[in-house]
Amino acid sequence: MTVNFPKWTNQLPAIAALAVVGGGLTVVLAVWYFFSPEFTDVGYMPHQPIAYSHKLHAGLMGMDCRYCHVNVEVGPHATVPATEVCMNCHKTVRTDSPEIQKLAAAHDSGMPVHWKKVHLLPDYAFFNHAAHVRVGVGCVSCHGRVDQMEEVRQEKALSMAWCLECHRAPETALRPTDRVTDMAWTHDPDLAQRLRDEKQIAPPTHCSACHR
Repeated sequence: MTVNFPKWTNQLPAIAALAVVGGGLTVVLAVWYFFSPEFTDVGYMPHQPIAYSHKLHAGLMGMDCRYCHVNVEVGPHATVPATEVCMNCHKTVRTDSPEIQKLAAAHDSGMPVHWKKVHLLPDYAFFNHAAHVRVGVGCVSCHGRVDQMEEVRQEKALSMAWCLECHRAPETALRPTDRVTDMAWTHDPDLAQRLRDEKQIAPPTHCSACHR
């Protein structure tokens, strides 16, 4: 018995191959986008145990970032302030606030406030805050306009590709070192290039720079 198939069935192998390739490409692109830091990390904003407004303190009041993040110029970690630092003001300021009362209770107990870290780097990536701040990379370059945030959120991807963009062209982020905490600083390309040339800034791009 002879079975005759329509001529269009001759195209089935090609159609099947295209479907497999197209499906695989779709999966690769979906993983590349939806699993990237730009999608998974940007916008991360954990709820903190005590409400703290950077918009009020760093923005409206103009407090310098380094008052709380004291190690940012001298060590790899910016550090979060101890409760004693907060209580320097809040022993007398807004003591009737429920949030300040939580802070005072932590201070009196001798136990630290368990702040939730916002900007999380993998353990295999090394980053030194001091090395960047000392050459004139402003806080806003990595953290965004923190002075306008009620609750801090991650603004930048902080991915390897994102870091390498800056390391290959550091003049895109440089400013005078006395303006590193100025969130409203307007980038000056000519000044930044001059700063790079004068300081001979040449960030490494080899693997061991960040993976040690």
